[in-house]
Amino acid sequence: MRDTWQLQEAKNKLSEVVRGAHARPQIITLRGKEEAVVLSYSEYQRMTGKGSAKTLLDVLDGLPSGFADIDLARSTDMGRNVEL
Repeated sequence: MRDTWQLQEAKNKLSEVVRGAHARPQIITLRGKEEAVVLSYSEYQRMTGKGSAKTLLDVLDGLPSGFADIDLARSTDMGRNVEL
């Protein structure tokens, strides 16, 4: 199955383009230049992270390595005494 389509042909065979997107992304060209990509909805969700709830631990695990040195320890200071 193909994965690159000229725009006019993609319009004429949209059903085939969409079916092909389930196997791999479909590239659409305009005047010989790659202009757009058709993805399956599940691939779109995977790429954007939409549709899957992330826990705080998932978010922290995904941070760049430079954030690993941040001290996340909580202070044991109870604050100051205030008379009311």
